[in-house]
Amino acid sequence: MYASTRVRAALAAGVALPTTAALALAAAPSAAAAEGGAAGTAAVAHYVALGDSYTSGPGVPDQTDQNCARSNRNYPSLAAAQLLPGAFTDVSCGGATTEEMTKPQGTAPPQFDALDKNTDLVTVGIGGNDIGFAGIVTRCVILGALVPNGSPCKTSYSLGGADQLAARIQQTAPKIDAVLRGIRDRAPGARVLVVGYPALLPEDGSNCPAVVSLAKGDTPWLRDTEKRLNSMLAERAAAGGAEYVDTYTGSVGHDLCKPQGTRWVEPLQAVDGSGFHPNSAGHRAMSQALLAAVRD
Repeated sequence: MYASTRVRAALAAGVALPTTAALALAAAPSAAAAEGGAAGTAAVAHYVALGDSYTSGPGVPDQTDQNCARSNRNYPSLAAAQLLPGAFTDVSCGGATTEEMTKPQGTAPPQFDALDKNTDLVTVGIGGNDIGFAGIVTRCVILGALVPNGSPCKTSYSLGGADQLAARIQQTAPKIDAVLRGIRDRAPGARVLVVGYPALLPEDGSNCPAVVSLAKGDTPWLRDTEKRLNSMLAERAAAGGAEYVDTYTGSVGHDLCKPQGTRWVEPLQAVDGSGFHPNSAGHRAMSQALLAAVRD
């Protein structure tokens, strides 16, 4: 009971929080600008950022929308500080799924409401909550505490011989297709970039039980599950006429098992940000990956 409560509290910022208003700025936010630099070469009239908690930046200072756990130093804000678009609207919200693109999330309007014919750059980071990110982490951490040397979480998601998470990823693919079509319908002239998820766990498949109670056999399986999710996002981006931003490759070696100052993703006992989410350094790295793609 204690483990479940602690895990859910650490993830709370990213799983069920609505917003009351979009963050719409005529220029990049001043807090992000403090970490930015010279403007990019791309001329952007209106940049709209869509996404879930990996976009919104729960726990990363400064939080400008507590309902959506949104930071003004999340990767879209940092990128906007470099690009200096004519207008910047960030409607990313913790807990968002593909459904929240077209449906309200609590008091937050559908994220697609931020799009219009003048939008010429759209980034979208979505899909993790569609496969049940919070529930997966909660289950795997609790089972890992009980059976640290086996692969209890993998076993629990493989009853009947089929990998349920692999199936969920396949089931999410047409939802990503629908998101990309929806963006095109509302912003037909926009350049669209699908942003992937950074590395959460060590690339070598090792675990760090002193940091997070994931079983030894579950860690490589969870790593591969995230890779499978990113591969699906890249495939759907290509099929939907969008571009994929790889935030995983550059983040290898900066997983949540690494010490503070090296890691880009926080463990459950988060120091900077929210558990199992990118910290300030992670958002800076993601913004650089995004800027490299925009300027390519």
